[in-house]
Amino acid sequence: MDRALPVIIIAAVTVLALVGMYASWQARKRRQSALPQPHVAPAQLGPELFRCDCLYVATTLAGQPLERIAVSGLGFPGQAAVLISEAGLALSIAGGTDAFIPATDLRGVGRATWTIDRAVESGGLVVVTWMLGDADNRVELDTYLRIVEPEDPTDFLRAIDGRIAANSRSEAQ
Repeated sequence: MDRALPVIIIAAVTVLALVGMYASWQARKRRQSALPQPHVAPAQLGPELFRCDCLYVATTLAGQPLERIAVSGLGFPGQAAVLISEAGLALSIAGGTDAFIPATDLRGVGRATWTIDRAVESGGLVVVTWMLGDADNRVELDTYLRIVEPEDPTDFLRAIDGRIAANSRSEAQ
C-alpha cells in the first residue's frame, strides 16, 4: 500500500497534464478559427523552378516564432514536399492538407536557427514569410522548413527570391 499512493499521485498529475495540453490546443484552434484557409494549387503551375523533400516544422505568426498556427492543416510537423514554380510555392505535408502560396503572396525568405519546439544548427531552418487570405482578411505568416534533400538550401532560397523579385517588377509596371 505504501507504493500505491505515489503511483496514484503520479498518474493523476499525468492525466491532468494531458487534459491541460488538450484544452489549450483546442483553445488555440478556437482563437484562430477566423484565419482563412490556404489556397489550393491551380491545375497549371507553370515551369518548375525547384523541388525538394523537407521536414515541415511549423507555421507561426510572422515575427512571432512561438505562436504556432493550429488550423488549416498547418498545426503539426511532418515530412513534406515543396515545389516552387512560376505560380508560387506548393507545400504538401504528409498527413495534412496541401497548401499553395501564390507568388504574389510571398514576402520573404531567409534562414533561422529556432522556432517553436525546434532548435537546430545556425541557419539550419529556412523561413518563408507569406500572406494568407484575401483583401478583407489577411495575416502574415512564417513557415519554417528543414530542407533534407538537397542538404544545401541555397537553390531554394534563390528560387523564392526570384519569385519575389519577379512579382515586385510586375507590380512596379
